[in-house]
Amino acid sequence: MEAQNAKFKVQNNSSKRKTELRYRCYYFSIEIIKLLVTLPEKKIYWTISDQLLRCATSVGANVVEAKSSSSRKDFIKYYEIALKSANETKYWLALLRDATDTNRESVNILLAEIEEISKMLGASVLTLKNKKF
Repeated sequence: MEAQNAKFKVQNNSSKRKTELRYRCYYFSIEIIKLLVTLPEKKIYWTISDQLLRCATSVGANVVEAKSSSSRKDFIKYYEIALKSANETKYWLALLRDATDTNRESVNILLAEIEEISKMLGASVLTLKNKKF
């Protein structure tokens, strides 16, 4: 379990610090895809997989899109959308873990990572909106 968590760790050198969130979102999406391809070919898994794939990959896509936004307001909006997608991702992962025969340990690792990403996004949105914690 620890070895799988290490995939998401990024060294704190200055060049990585700026891209850590994008990096983590990208590799999180890859891990979601790897999980989804292991699921059985049953209708219930298709529905959950489709929803999970859409929201999980949307997190990183919106973080990347924020970089090219034309205003601070736009940038914040993309981060807010990414945060909403992260929260939706938690729901679908928990449902997959609790309602199916999926590997609970693998799903829990992904849940822990999306929780950290959510916290990073939430803190960023609050900071961007000049709100105190």
